[in-house]
Amino acid sequence: MSVLLEKFDTKFLTVPFSKIKNEDFVPALKQAILSAKKNIDLIKQDKNKASFENVCEALERTDREINLISNTFFNLHSANTTDSLQLIAKEISPILAEYGNDVAMDGELFAKIREVYDDRINLHLNTEQERLLEKQYKALARNGALLNAEEKMLLREIDKKLSKLTLEFGDHVLNEKNKFELIIDDKNDLRGLPDSSVEAAVQAAKEKGRDGKWLFSLDYPSYGPFLTYADNRDLREKMFRAYNSVGLKDNEFDNKSIILEITKLRCDRAKLLGHATHSNYVLEERMAETPERVMQFLDELLQKSRPHALKEVKELEKFSQSIGGPEKLERWDTNYYAEKLRKEKFDVDDELLRPYFKLENVINGGFEVANRLYGITFEHDSEIETYHPDVLAYVVRGERGELVGIFYADFFPRKGKRGGAWMTEFRAQSKYQGVDQRPHVSIVCNFTKPTDTRPSLLTHDEVLTFFHEFGHALHGLLSDVHYESLAGPSVYWDFVELPSQVMENWVYEKECLDLFATHYKTGEKMPLEIINKVRNARTFLEGRMTIRQLCLGLLDMAWHGQETAQIKDVEKFERELINKVDVQPVLPGTCISTAFSHIFNGGYSSGYYSYKWAEVLDADAFEYFKEHGIFNKDVAQKFRQQILSKGGTDHPMNLYKKFRGQEPNIDPLLRRSGLI
Repeated sequence: MSVLLEKFDTKFLTVPFSKIKNEDFVPALKQAILSAKKNIDLIKQDKNKASFENVCEALERTDREINLISNTFFNLHSANTTDSLQLIAKEISPILAEYGNDVAMDGELFAKIREVYDDRINLHLNTEQERLLEKQYKALARNGALLNAEEKMLLREIDKKLSKLTLEFGDHVLNEKNKFELIIDDKNDLRGLPDSSVEAAVQAAKEKGRDGKWLFSLDYPSYGPFLTYADNRDLREKMFRAYNSVGLKDNEFDNKSIILEITKLRCDRAKLLGHATHSNYVLEERMAETPERVMQFLDELLQKSRPHALKEVKELEKFSQSIGGPEKLERWDTNYYAEKLRKEKFDVDDELLRPYFKLENVINGGFEVANRLYGITFEHDSEIETYHPDVLAYVVRGERGELVGIFYADFFPRKGKRGGAWMTEFRAQSKYQGVDQRPHVSIVCNFTKPTDTRPSLLTHDEVLTFFHEFGHALHGLLSDVHYESLAGPSVYWDFVELPSQVMENWVYEKECLDLFATHYKTGEKMPLEIINKVRNARTFLEGRMTIRQLCLGLLDMAWHGQETAQIKDVEKFERELINKVDVQPVLPGTCISTAFSHIFNGGYSSGYYSYKWAEVLDADAFEYFKEHGIFNKDVAQKFRQQILSKGGTDHPMNLYKKFRGQEPNIDPLLRRSGLI
């Protein structure tokens, strides 16, 4: 029997990565699905009156093995993939889609659930039980249980195709980014770049057998500083065009036809299930509820931010001209001149801040913030096996020494690792037969790697990213619910970013920075003068950055809020939309959509707006903290009890009002952003 189907013989029942072979995944998953189907048959065959216990709770338990296997596989596929895993993913995804459809379209099972659902007023269920019942009922009602046999067959075909296409999209993005290399052999071409970037490029070249040269890639720790600091404008353009044309080049990694097929299939699926568009279908289960409300929200922010963004671009162009730069800024110029203007206006830049943000100190700072707010501690445990030597594992304990969970941290880019940053779970929290199953969560980032001469020193943006993903991790770790499907981040998509985004606010506060922002050589705390500069610079070009997020949100809604069958040209469709919103015209030969993994590979379809939506929540929530003190135990306890621990056991607006005492207000965000 595969180790994946056994109770793990490890400390804290963590995944024994070294004992799992790639060829184990498919057989183990098939066996787990077979077992789950047998349990579902028992639910259907039970002659007793359908009850919450013998239907809902029994169904909740059926997927535990499937979740563990699929979580383990897809976490490895994202963070440590190989050609073998990519091939297996194409086999596993349709298997999971087929199983999901088998459950969603099971008329007998739905009849059992509906019997409980129709009798719910007499069952005296608590709020969490009501949410589980409602979630199960909607999961089947919204995913094919009410369709006829022919429609069910069509839905199965659509879901199979979608599972294959979304994987293919992500593989294309990863493979094309990995393929690109900018090799520099003339030291003059490095002018303007900080020492940290140059050293990282030396290290990257050495790892590829290119001693004596410098290698830059499309991994953000390499790409971002190059666009920001490199004096060589032609090379900035080369990097920009490479990064912004991924999936667009009519090569083996092209994503244009995949996008058209994905969006058409999603729309067809939504119509089959009784909805006008994919957005209508998705938003029915979101705080925003309707596409109209999302568009109203995005438009309100657009009206507030666009005038600021236009002024900011004019200011940047005027500044560029004043120092001998181009009169008209291209997109590969904006970060470069923005950084110079930011330094002139606020006398602060990433290289001034980096020495105070040694990665190990930042990690410990996050742990200390969590301890002060929630009384939990993190202890590194080298006995817990990880899937790569770079990955660290920590045991998390509460104030009484009780186990809270296991926390994995994976920080550096490498071949086979998807770009960006995310939080994930190997195992979610739940309570079953008196046992509180504690969660095993992971955060995955792509930070600047240490070199032979200096440790990993983060930019301020990277520190924000760590705190953001750490906030997601706390949501998973501090979950205290009965049912796994409602645990931690299993909440409405436009609520899930609140715990993560609110954590970013601490990184602007002296009381927090004093805990970890110390110079890696001298041990000196970050001076108050620098902290004030960071705070003052927070609203710098905020109009332009808001416009960028709104472009992404509106692009997502454009792809999913209408029929796209008539669209033939992905680049043209995107350009016409973005040019109406953005303050700089789209460049021919560049495209966001073809590498927009969030919406075509990452679950954010019709949900990208949720980042700005959650900013409204997080700004309002942090204002409450600031009113009482950023480490106020009472406010932190309310946030833990009403938000972090509750997962999806109640409607998010109810949870938020229990924490805040009122519905969220947009004004704190507008004030924080300098837009009012």
